[in-house]
Amino acid sequence: MKKLTEYINSKFIEAANALRPKKAKHRIIAYVESYEDISFWRSVLDSYENGKYSFEVMLPARSSLTKGKKQAMMNMLGKAYGRNMIACVDSDYDYLLQGATSTSRQLINNPYILHTYAYAIENLKCNASSLKRVCVLSTLNDHDVLDIEEFMRLYSRICFPLFVWNILLYRKNDTRTMSMMRFCEIVRLTSFNIGKPAYSLQQLSGRVEHNIKLLEKQFPQFIEPHKELAKELEELGVTPDETYFYIQGHHIMDNVVIRILGPVCRHLRNLREAEIEKLAYHRQQYNNELSSYRHSLCDVSTILNKNTDFKETAPYQRLKADIERLLNGFDGGNEQQ
Repeated sequence: MKKLTEYINSKFIEAANALRPKKAKHRIIAYVESYEDISFWRSVLDSYENGKYSFEVMLPARSSLTKGKKQAMMNMLGKAYGRNMIACVDSDYDYLLQGATSTSRQLINNPYILHTYAYAIENLKCNASSLKRVCVLSTLNDHDVLDIEEFMRLYSRICFPLFVWNILLYRKNDTRTMSMMRFCEIVRLTSFNIGKPAYSLQQLSGRVEHNIKLLEKQFPQFIEPHKELAKELEELGVTPDETYFYIQGHHIMDNVVIRILGPVCRHLRNLREAEIEKLAYHRQQYNNELSSYRHSLCDVSTILNKNTDFKETAPYQRLKADIERLLNGFDGGNEQQ
Protein backbone atom coordinates (compact mmCIF):
# COMPACT_ATOMS: atom_id res chain seq x y z
CA MET A 1 0.00 0.00 0.00
CA LYS A 2 2.87 2.35 0.86
CA LYS A 3 4.54 1.80 -2.52
CA LEU A 4 1.23 2.40 -4.32
CA THR A 5 0.73 5.67 -2.40
CA GLU A 6 4.26 6.79 -3.22
CA TYR A 7 3.67 5.93 -6.90
CA ILE A 8 0.41 7.92 -6.97
CA ASN A 9 2.03 10.90 -5.24
CA SER A 10 4.96 10.77 -7.66
CA LYS A 11 2.68 10.74 -10.68
CA PHE A 12 0.62 13.55 -9.19
CA ILE A 13 3.70 15.73 -8.69
CA GLU A 14 4.93 14.90 -12.18
CA ALA A 15 1.58 15.91 -13.66
CA ALA A 16 1.44 19.07 -11.56
CA ASN A 17 4.91 20.09 -12.69
CA ALA A 18 3.79 19.64 -16.27
CA LEU A 19 1.30 22.45 -15.71
CA ARG A 20 4.09 24.98 -15.38
CA PRO A 21 4.88 27.15 -18.45
CA LYS A 22 7.08 25.34 -20.96
CA LYS A 23 10.57 26.80 -20.76
CA ALA A 24 11.42 25.46 -24.21
CA LYS A 25 8.88 27.71 -25.92
CA HIS A 26 9.97 31.14 -27.03
CA ARG A 27 7.61 33.72 -25.57
CA ILE A 28 6.51 36.59 -27.82
CA ILE A 29 4.96 39.63 -26.16
CA ALA A 30 2.00 40.98 -28.14
CA TYR A 31 1.09 44.53 -27.19
CA VAL A 32 -2.53 45.52 -27.86
CA GLU A 33 -4.57 48.71 -27.56
CA SER A 34 -7.16 48.00 -24.84
CA TYR A 35 -8.76 45.43 -22.57
CA GLU A 36 -11.25 44.38 -25.28
CA ASP A 37 -8.39 43.72 -27.68
CA ILE A 38 -6.78 41.20 -25.33
CA SER A 39 -9.59 38.70 -25.86
CA PHE A 40 -9.67 39.24 -29.63
CA TRP A 41 -5.95 38.88 -30.19
CA ARG A 42 -5.73 35.92 -27.83
CA SER A 43 -8.32 34.12 -30.00
CA VAL A 44 -6.28 35.02 -33.10
CA LEU A 45 -2.86 34.01 -31.79
CA ASP A 46 -4.07 30.82 -30.08
CA SER A 47 -3.92 29.02 -33.42
CA TYR A 48 -0.21 29.73 -33.74
CA GLU A 49 1.00 28.53 -30.36
CA ASN A 50 3.03 25.35 -30.77
CA GLY A 51 6.15 23.67 -29.48
CA LYS A 52 8.24 26.63 -30.59
CA TYR A 53 6.26 29.73 -29.71
CA SER A 54 3.85 31.04 -27.12
CA PHE A 55 2.28 34.48 -26.94
CA GLU A 56 1.53 36.77 -24.03
CA VAL A 57 -1.06 39.40 -24.94
CA MET A 58 -0.88 42.53 -22.80
CA LEU A 59 -1.51 46.26 -22.66
CA PRO A 60 1.37 48.43 -23.93
CA ALA A 61 2.40 50.06 -20.64
CA ARG A 62 3.66 47.88 -17.79
CA SER A 63 3.97 50.70 -15.26
CA SER A 64 0.82 52.69 -16.00
CA LEU A 65 -2.73 52.44 -17.33
CA THR A 66 -1.79 54.12 -20.61
CA LYS A 67 -3.52 52.41 -23.52
CA GLY A 68 -4.14 52.99 -27.20
CA LYS A 69 -2.74 52.35 -30.63
CA LYS A 70 0.03 54.95 -30.48
CA GLN A 71 1.28 53.55 -27.19
CA ALA A 72 1.32 49.99 -28.56
CA MET A 73 3.19 51.08 -31.68
CA MET A 74 5.62 53.29 -29.75
CA ASN A 75 7.03 50.14 -28.19
CA MET A 76 8.14 49.10 -31.65
CA LEU A 77 10.72 51.89 -31.56
CA GLY A 78 12.71 50.01 -28.93
CA LYS A 79 15.34 47.33 -29.44
CA ALA A 80 13.22 44.35 -28.42
CA TYR A 81 10.95 44.17 -31.44
CA GLY A 82 10.97 41.17 -33.73
CA ARG A 83 11.36 37.74 -32.22
CA ASN A 84 10.67 39.09 -28.75
CA MET A 85 7.86 41.54 -29.26
CA ILE A 86 5.11 42.48 -31.72
CA ALA A 87 2.26 44.99 -31.77
CA CYS A 88 -1.31 43.96 -32.62
CA VAL A 89 -3.55 46.90 -33.47
CA ASP A 90 -6.64 48.06 -35.34
CA SER A 91 -5.94 49.25 -38.86
CA ASP A 92 -8.24 52.28 -38.60
CA TYR A 93 -7.69 54.31 -41.80
CA ASP A 94 -3.91 53.84 -41.62
CA TYR A 95 -3.91 50.77 -43.88
CA LEU A 96 -5.97 52.50 -46.57
CA LEU A 97 -3.95 55.72 -46.39
CA GLN A 98 -1.01 53.66 -47.70
CA GLY A 99 1.77 55.78 -46.27
CA ALA A 100 0.13 59.20 -46.44
CA THR A 101 0.95 59.73 -42.73
CA SER A 102 3.83 58.65 -40.50
CA THR A 103 1.56 56.28 -38.56
CA SER A 104 0.35 54.77 -41.82
CA ARG A 105 3.90 54.25 -43.04
CA GLN A 106 4.88 52.53 -39.81
CA LEU A 107 1.80 50.30 -39.91
CA ILE A 108 2.25 49.08 -43.48
CA ASN A 109 6.06 48.84 -43.50
CA ASN A 110 6.85 47.25 -40.13
CA PRO A 111 6.40 43.45 -40.35
CA TYR A 112 6.24 43.24 -36.56
CA ILE A 113 3.03 45.26 -36.43
CA LEU A 114 0.02 43.04 -37.06
CA HIS A 115 -3.19 44.84 -37.91
CA THR A 116 -6.80 43.91 -38.55
CA TYR A 117 -7.05 45.17 -42.18
CA ALA A 118 -10.70 45.84 -41.31
CA TYR A 119 -11.04 49.21 -39.57
CA ALA A 120 -11.23 47.55 -36.13
CA ILE A 121 -12.11 44.36 -34.32
CA GLU A 122 -15.75 45.56 -34.11
CA ASN A 123 -16.05 45.34 -37.89
CA LEU A 124 -14.94 41.72 -37.90
CA LYS A 125 -17.42 40.90 -35.14
CA CYS A 126 -20.10 42.39 -37.42
CA ASN A 127 -19.28 39.92 -40.21
CA ALA A 128 -22.54 39.91 -42.19
CA SER A 129 -22.59 36.16 -42.81
CA SER A 130 -22.57 35.53 -39.05
CA LEU A 131 -25.34 37.95 -38.03
CA LYS A 132 -28.22 35.50 -38.44
CA ARG A 133 -26.40 33.12 -36.09
CA VAL A 134 -25.95 35.99 -33.61
CA CYS A 135 -29.73 36.52 -33.66
CA VAL A 136 -30.38 32.80 -33.17
CA LEU A 137 -28.04 32.66 -30.17
CA SER A 138 -29.74 35.70 -28.67
CA THR A 139 -33.35 34.57 -29.21
CA LEU A 140 -33.14 30.77 -29.56
CA ASN A 141 -35.34 31.16 -32.63
CA ASP A 142 -34.12 30.17 -36.10
CA HIS A 143 -36.95 31.69 -38.16
CA ASP A 144 -35.97 33.65 -41.26
CA VAL A 145 -37.39 37.16 -40.94
CA LEU A 146 -34.79 39.23 -42.81
CA ASP A 147 -31.85 38.53 -45.11
CA ILE A 148 -29.34 40.47 -42.98
CA GLU A 149 -26.37 39.49 -45.12
CA GLU A 150 -28.03 40.91 -48.23
CA PHE A 151 -29.03 44.07 -46.36
CA MET A 152 -25.40 44.66 -45.35
CA ARG A 153 -24.29 44.05 -48.93
CA LEU A 154 -26.71 46.68 -50.22
CA TYR A 155 -25.74 49.04 -47.40
CA SER A 156 -22.08 48.66 -48.37
CA ARG A 157 -22.67 49.25 -52.08
CA ILE A 158 -24.51 52.47 -51.33
CA CYS A 159 -21.73 53.72 -49.02
CA PHE A 160 -18.78 52.74 -51.23
CA PRO A 161 -18.60 55.82 -53.54
CA LEU A 162 -18.76 58.27 -50.62
CA PHE A 163 -16.30 56.15 -48.65
CA VAL A 164 -13.82 56.50 -51.55
CA TRP A 165 -14.25 60.29 -51.33
CA ASN A 166 -13.58 60.11 -47.60
CA ILE A 167 -10.31 58.22 -48.09
CA LEU A 168 -9.30 60.41 -51.04
CA LEU A 169 -9.63 63.58 -49.00
CA TYR A 170 -7.80 62.04 -46.03
CA ARG A 171 -4.94 61.11 -48.36
CA LYS A 172 -4.88 64.77 -49.42
CA ASN A 173 -4.57 65.68 -45.73
CA ASP A 174 -8.06 67.20 -45.80
CA THR A 175 -9.79 65.84 -42.71
CA ARG A 176 -12.37 68.63 -42.46
CA THR A 177 -14.38 68.64 -45.69
CA MET A 178 -15.54 65.05 -45.14
CA SER A 179 -14.37 64.14 -41.67
CA MET A 180 -14.85 60.64 -40.40
CA MET A 181 -17.49 61.92 -37.99
CA ARG A 182 -19.33 63.64 -40.84
CA PHE A 183 -19.11 60.55 -43.02
CA CYS A 184 -20.46 58.32 -40.24
CA GLU A 185 -23.34 60.73 -39.64
CA ILE A 186 -24.32 60.47 -43.31
CA VAL A 187 -24.16 56.66 -43.50
CA ARG A 188 -25.84 55.85 -40.18
CA LEU A 189 -29.25 54.19 -40.21
CA THR A 190 -31.57 56.91 -38.99
CA SER A 191 -34.48 54.45 -38.82
CA PHE A 192 -35.11 50.78 -39.41
CA ASN A 193 -38.41 48.95 -39.82
CA ILE A 194 -38.20 45.20 -40.13
CA GLY A 195 -41.29 45.27 -42.37
CA LYS A 196 -39.83 47.95 -44.67
CA PRO A 197 -36.04 47.50 -44.77
CA ALA A 198 -35.85 49.08 -48.24
CA TYR A 199 -37.00 52.41 -46.82
CA SER A 200 -33.84 52.70 -44.68
CA LEU A 201 -31.68 52.03 -47.72
CA GLN A 202 -33.58 54.58 -49.79
CA GLN A 203 -33.00 57.24 -47.13
CA LEU A 204 -29.32 56.31 -46.98
CA SER A 205 -28.96 56.40 -50.76
CA GLY A 206 -30.50 59.87 -50.93
CA ARG A 207 -28.08 61.29 -48.36
CA VAL A 208 -25.05 59.66 -49.98
CA GLU A 209 -25.93 60.85 -53.49
CA HIS A 210 -26.57 64.39 -52.25
CA ASN A 211 -23.15 64.60 -50.59
CA ILE A 212 -21.36 63.07 -53.58
CA LYS A 213 -22.83 65.78 -55.81
CA LEU A 214 -21.62 68.44 -53.39
CA LEU A 215 -18.11 67.00 -53.39
CA GLU A 216 -17.99 66.69 -57.17
CA LYS A 217 -19.04 70.32 -57.44
CA GLN A 218 -16.48 71.46 -54.87
CA PHE A 219 -13.62 69.29 -56.18
CA PRO A 220 -14.13 68.66 -59.91
CA GLN A 221 -10.36 68.04 -60.20
CA PHE A 222 -10.74 64.97 -57.96
CA ILE A 223 -13.39 63.16 -60.04
CA GLU A 224 -10.83 61.17 -62.05
CA PRO A 225 -8.58 60.48 -59.01
CA HIS A 226 -11.75 59.23 -57.28
CA LYS A 227 -12.24 56.62 -60.01
CA GLU A 228 -8.60 55.59 -59.81
CA LEU A 229 -8.72 55.31 -56.02
CA ALA A 230 -11.86 53.17 -56.19
CA LYS A 231 -9.89 50.64 -58.25
CA GLU A 232 -6.90 50.82 -55.90
CA LEU A 233 -9.07 50.28 -52.83
CA GLU A 234 -10.59 47.19 -54.39
CA GLU A 235 -7.05 45.85 -54.88
CA LEU A 236 -6.48 46.51 -51.17
CA GLY A 237 -9.55 44.43 -50.36
CA VAL A 238 -12.24 47.11 -50.07
CA THR A 239 -14.92 45.68 -52.32
CA PRO A 240 -18.21 47.56 -52.75
CA ASP A 241 -20.09 44.60 -51.23
CA GLU A 242 -18.02 44.67 -48.03
CA THR A 243 -17.35 48.37 -47.45
CA TYR A 244 -18.74 47.99 -43.91
CA PHE A 245 -15.52 46.23 -42.86
CA TYR A 246 -13.57 49.46 -43.39
CA ILE A 247 -15.93 52.10 -41.96
CA GLN A 248 -15.34 53.25 -38.36
CA GLY A 249 -15.94 50.17 -36.19
CA HIS A 250 -18.12 51.49 -33.37
CA HIS A 251 -20.28 53.28 -35.93
CA ILE A 252 -20.94 50.05 -37.83
CA MET A 253 -21.68 48.14 -34.64
CA ASP A 254 -23.79 50.76 -32.83
CA ASN A 255 -25.46 52.73 -35.62
CA VAL A 256 -25.95 50.05 -38.25
CA VAL A 257 -25.76 46.44 -37.08
CA ILE A 258 -27.39 46.88 -33.65
CA ARG A 259 -30.06 49.07 -35.27
CA ILE A 260 -30.91 46.06 -37.46
CA LEU A 261 -30.44 43.23 -34.98
CA GLY A 262 -32.47 44.91 -32.22
CA PRO A 263 -35.81 44.88 -34.14
CA VAL A 264 -35.03 41.48 -35.67
CA CYS A 265 -34.41 39.91 -32.25
CA ARG A 266 -37.49 41.53 -30.73
CA HIS A 267 -39.57 40.09 -33.56
CA LEU A 268 -38.04 36.64 -33.11
CA ARG A 269 -38.71 36.71 -29.36
CA ASN A 270 -42.30 37.78 -29.95
CA LEU A 271 -42.77 34.92 -32.41
CA ARG A 272 -41.42 32.40 -29.90
CA GLU A 273 -43.54 33.76 -27.06
CA ALA A 274 -46.66 33.67 -29.25
CA GLU A 275 -45.85 30.07 -30.08
CA ILE A 276 -45.51 29.21 -26.40
CA GLU A 277 -48.88 30.82 -25.66
CA LYS A 278 -50.53 28.93 -28.51
CA LEU A 279 -49.15 25.52 -27.52
CA ALA A 280 -49.59 25.75 -23.74
CA TYR A 281 -52.39 23.58 -22.33
CA HIS A 282 -53.05 25.83 -19.37
CA ARG A 283 -51.90 29.05 -17.75
CA GLN A 284 -49.44 27.43 -15.38
CA GLN A 285 -47.66 25.64 -18.21
CA TYR A 286 -47.58 28.88 -20.20
CA ASN A 287 -46.04 30.82 -17.30
CA ASN A 288 -43.45 28.11 -16.59
CA GLU A 289 -42.44 27.76 -20.24
CA LEU A 290 -42.32 31.51 -20.78
CA SER A 291 -40.19 32.00 -17.68
CA SER A 292 -37.82 29.23 -18.78
CA TYR A 293 -37.51 30.74 -22.26
CA ARG A 294 -36.84 34.26 -21.01
CA HIS A 295 -34.20 33.05 -18.58
CA SER A 296 -32.39 31.37 -21.48
CA LEU A 297 -32.12 34.55 -23.55
CA CYS A 298 -29.06 36.74 -23.90
CA ASP A 299 -28.78 40.35 -24.98
CA VAL A 300 -27.84 40.58 -28.67
CA SER A 301 -25.13 43.18 -27.94
CA THR A 302 -23.41 40.72 -25.62
CA ILE A 303 -23.53 37.96 -28.23
CA LEU A 304 -22.24 40.31 -30.93
CA ASN A 305 -19.32 41.46 -28.81
CA LYS A 306 -18.30 37.84 -28.25
CA ASN A 307 -18.75 36.85 -31.89
CA THR A 308 -15.70 35.04 -33.32
CA ASP A 309 -17.31 33.87 -36.55
CA PHE A 310 -15.14 35.99 -38.82
CA LYS A 311 -12.17 33.80 -39.65
CA GLU A 312 -13.28 33.20 -43.23
CA THR A 313 -13.53 36.92 -44.04
CA ALA A 314 -11.13 38.57 -46.48
CA PRO A 315 -9.57 40.96 -43.90
CA TYR A 316 -8.90 38.12 -41.50
CA GLN A 317 -7.32 36.01 -44.24
CA ARG A 318 -4.89 38.85 -44.93
CA LEU A 319 -4.07 39.07 -41.22
CA LYS A 320 -3.59 35.31 -41.10
CA ALA A 321 -1.12 35.49 -44.01
CA ASP A 322 0.85 38.21 -42.17
CA ILE A 323 1.11 36.08 -39.01
CA GLU A 324 2.26 33.05 -40.96
CA ARG A 325 4.80 35.13 -42.88
CA LEU A 326 6.10 36.58 -39.61
CA LEU A 327 6.54 33.17 -37.96
CA ASN A 328 8.08 31.68 -41.08
CA GLY A 329 10.59 34.52 -40.99
CA PHE A 330 11.41 33.64 -37.39
CA ASP A 331 11.92 30.01 -38.33
CA GLY A 332 14.19 31.06 -41.19
CA GLY A 333 16.38 33.08 -38.84
CA ASN A 334 15.79 36.39 -40.64
CA GLU A 335 14.16 38.20 -37.77
CA GLN A 336 15.72 41.24 -36.15
CA GLN A 337 16.96 40.61 -32.63
